[in-house]
Amino acid sequence: MNINWEEILNTIIYAGIGTILMLLCMYVFDLLVPYDFKKELKEKNVAAGFIIAGIFIAIGIIVRTVIK
Repeated sequence: MNINWEEILNTIIYAGIGTILMLLCMYVFDLLVPYDFKKELKEKNVAAGFIIAGIFIAIGIIVRTVIK
């Protein structure tokens, strides 16, 4: 079995970049929208969770498309 270290390293780098971009986009969204999502999530507001999940899914799709 031959391990391709270059592909493993690329996967780790892209995963790191994707995570950083998702957190950055969440931060920007939190600044632009006048709504306290952290408080709503602590109060178990399902709608706020769906909004944040949608943001993460959208950014994930964009990052995946760019990497391909």
